[in-house]
Amino acid sequence: MGAEADVVMTSPLQSWVEHDGALLRLRLARPKANIVDAEMIGALHAALAEPRPALRGVLLDAEGPHFSFGASVEEHLADRCAAMLASLHALILAMIDFPAPILVAVRGQCLGGGLEVALAGSQIFAAPDAQFGQPEMKLGVFAPAASVLLPYRMNQGVAEDLLFSGRSIDAAEARDVGLVASVSADPVATALAWFEQHLAAKSAAALACALQAARGAMRADVRRRLNEVEALYLDRLMKTRDANEGLAAFLAKRHPHWEHC
Repeated sequence: MGAEADVVMTSPLQSWVEHDGALLRLRLARPKANIVDAEMIGALHAALAEPRPALRGVLLDAEGPHFSFGASVEEHLADRCAAMLASLHALILAMIDFPAPILVAVRGQCLGGGLEVALAGSQIFAAPDAQFGQPEMKLGVFAPAASVLLPYRMNQGVAEDLLFSGRSIDAAEARDVGLVASVSADPVATALAWFEQHLAAKSAAALACALQAARGAMRADVRRRLNEVEALYLDRLMKTRDANEGLAAFLAKRHPHWEHC
């Protein structure tokens, strides 16, 4: 059961359909960083918006050795971050509201905005070399969507560890804390096998209802909380000297100098 349509290249995203219309394949296609910038967000959002009534799953992976280094730092600057956050959070909500499970296969680095996108999926399948982290605090900012989504994947203390420290964890630790479903040499093959065993034979209509039932409280909470953290980011954080210093230091490839204000 191969692809029923040619691969569509919507730069920077590849998309195609497999399994007689049951599986939508999406591939981040701007290696090695696969930056989650406005163009990538728009391409993902457009691919998920196309009606596919028989769909029973989506598999999101990436070209190259890394899933994603994260969001565009340039788009985090004060004059651009409002538009960036609005578009990324709209994509997160579209993924959470999507009527079929979204499976994510990760190799290499899965950081920042890349991890936030992965967190909006249903199951994450990792390669042994996968690394997961929210390094935003190292730049003097925080990760809005991850602040909302990580506690749904693991306990609050572990989520705060990752959010406050900015450290990365490897695939084994990510599995132990509940972030990923499995670790295997070929996470795409593992995700495809999971789809074929657990989703392919199901009713798309039943799956859509099951997703709505399982995520009812989560969907409402995530929508409310994203609005709150977006306002906190724009109205308070980006008015601090340190947030702007941290971003500027990163772009200038120098160490930031914090003044704690």
